[in-house]
Amino acid sequence: MNDRSFIELTDDMVVQFLTGNPDFFIRNASVIEQIHIPHPVRGSISLVEWQLNRQRQQIQKLEEEITALMEHASANEHLLDQFIRLQHDMSQVKSLRELLNIINNWARSMGLVGAYIRLFSDKWRLNAPSDFAYLALDRQIFEPIRIHRLQTSRTYLGILTSKELRLLLPDLTHAGSVAMSILGRDNDLGLIMFISRNSQHYQHGMGTLLLDYISTLLPGILSRWIERT
Repeated sequence: MNDRSFIELTDDMVVQFLTGNPDFFIRNASVIEQIHIPHPVRGSISLVEWQLNRQRQQIQKLEEEITALMEHASANEHLLDQFIRLQHDMSQVKSLRELLNIINNWARSMGLVGAYIRLFSDKWRLNAPSDFAYLALDRQIFEPIRIHRLQTSRTYLGILTSKELRLLLPDLTHAGSVAMSILGRDNDLGLIMFISRNSQHYQHGMGTLLLDYISTLLPGILSRWIERT
C-alpha cells in the first residue's frame, strides 16, 4: 500500500478555493442540485433553495430598515415643525407666566404630562416679592441627582426614583420617564424637564437635539423677567 499524506480541509481553505475559482459551480452545475443543507424544520433543503431563502430574508430586512427610516424621518419632521412653532410662540410672549404656560401646553400637545422649569436659587433672584419663588431649586439638593443621573452630560433621559422626583418636583406625584437638560453655557442656571407617563418614552441613547435647542434658548428668554445674581 502506498503511503499517502492527507490534508484535512478547513472551512477557510474551502472558502479560499471557491473565492479564487468563481466558475467552479458553472463547471460543476450538477453538483448544486446534489448539495443539501440541514434545515431545522424540513430536515434539509437544496443549496439553491437555501440561497433563495437567504435572499428573501435579506430583502425583508432591507424593507424593514427602509420602513423604519421613513418612520424616523417622518417623526423628525413632525418634531421640527413642533419646535419651530414653539420657538415662534416663545419669541412672542409678554410675561414669564405666559412663557411657562406655552412650554407646558406645547409638551401636553405632544402627549406628555407637561414641562417643568427649575432655576438654581444662587443664580437667579427669585425671593419675595417675586411671584416665581416656586421655581427655585437649591443646587446642593440637585447635586446628588446630577452626579448619579447626568454625570458629565448635560442631558438625562430615563426614569427617576420617587425620592428624586419629590426633590425636583414636590407637587408631581408620578412620572414614568423624564427628559432633563441643564440650563446655561456652564450648566449652572437650572434645568428643564419634560415628563411622560410612559416609563419607556424617554430612554438612554435617544437623540437630544430638540431638548438641547430648547435649553439653549431658555436662559436668554427667562432673563427678560428674572434678574440674574
